[in-house]
Amino acid sequence: MAKVYEFISNGTEEVEALIPVDVLRRAGADVCIVSTTGDIEVTTAHNVRIIADALIEDFDGFDDADLLMIPGGLPGAENLCNHPLVREAILKQYNAGKLVSAICAGPMIFGSLGISKGKRCTCYPGFEDYLNGATYTAELVTVDGNVVTGEGPAATFPYAYTLCELLCGKTVSKSLQDGMMYTHLIEEARK
Repeated sequence: MAKVYEFISNGTEEVEALIPVDVLRRAGADVCIVSTTGDIEVTTAHNVRIIADALIEDFDGFDDADLLMIPGGLPGAENLCNHPLVREAILKQYNAGKLVSAICAGPMIFGSLGISKGKRCTCYPGFEDYLNGATYTAELVTVDGNVVTGEGPAATFPYAYTLCELLCGKTVSKSLQDGMMYTHLIEEARK
């Protein structure tokens, strides 16, 4: 079972945070939503309250992660980009050759850490300058090695299905896209 952590902060874009969690959990991934605010309750960019599964301070690290996710939204993406524990976790995950992903304004953390340099990346239009040395693709989703980026709210489902395919396989991702969301069908697709 794939292990995923998603970091959220006040001002996170709720659609970009919750759709990937929903899709990956339906696929059988173990997804933990991690608050970086010091409070388990996080208020999103559009005043939706999310109750996280854990606080970032509860962890000694994220070495068991198959994927670390960063949603967009403002000021959420900036808050995540400036959080020292998030920065440390993303850089360590990337350097270990494991998956890191960000959507919308979230890829700014990749630019600030030097991860995007020489990579193909996408982001919300207007945030290209934050990619620092990346080739901006303007695609809904771009995968370059262990870096996955998404364009914005409209790209959330393609982004989530891409992550699902990378972690759980093409058959499981396709089953979810086709609307086969029942556990026994997903289990059958995994075989």
